[in-house]
Amino acid sequence: MQHSTVQGRLVMNLVVSPELSFGIVADLAYEPTDPYAVRFAFNLPGDAPVTWVFARELLLDGLGGPSGEGDVHIHPLDGEPSEVRIALHSPHGDAVLHAPAAPLIAFLARTDRLVPMGQERIGRELDARLAEILGGCDAG
Repeated sequence: MQHSTVQGRLVMNLVVSPELSFGIVADLAYEPTDPYAVRFAFNLPGDAPVTWVFARELLLDGLGGPSGEGDVHIHPLDGEPSEVRIALHSPHGDAVLHAPAAPLIAFLARTDRLVPMGQERIGRELDARLAEILGGCDAG
């Protein structure tokens, strides 16, 4: 079983208004035990980090074009592939962030080396079967 994780960090701009935004640090995490999900922990000044979890495929799709329904929407900013807009909606409020695409692409490439896109289910089934086999072995 694989126990590696993929982690990354980038500075994103939290857009307050068309005239005002400020940089915040986002920590990214991917674990093969939850192969469909990417976690973003937004480190807000003076507050505890706020974590959002959404589909790895949503992030990938949003780098190339509009993606997302419901609480998370991602698309290239102004049609440029070098920056993306991430809109988050929650009962507590909305946030719009702008992020450089390059570190997101690099992060996704590292996740793909760990668990190839489209192979998430197969990997989990193999891990479960291996655990079942190894769990049935008695030392003795």
